[in-house]
Amino acid sequence: MIIPYDMIEPETLKSLIEEFVSREGTDNGYDDALAKRVAQVLSRLKSGDMVIVFDQESQTPNILHKDVARQILSEQDV
Repeated sequence: MIIPYDMIEPETLKSLIEEFVSREGTDNGYDDALAKRVAQVLSRLKSGDMVIVFDQESQTPNILHKDVARQILSEQDV
C-alpha cells in the first residue's frame, strides 16, 4: 500500500526519512550531512520519484523508488 507522504505527520515523516538515509547500505559514497540527505529524499517524495510503501505483513513502512514500488505491488496482486 502506497502512503502519500503528505498524509504523514511532519515529525513522523522526518523520522522515517532519517531512518531510511541512515540504514546500512544506503551510503551514497559522499559525506553529506544527515539534514542534506533528508532534504534530498523529501524532495524526491514530493516529486513522486520515490514513494512510501507500508507492508501490511511486516507492519513496516519503507521508502522506495516509484518503479520498484509498482513492481512489488503488482507482484503482490498476482
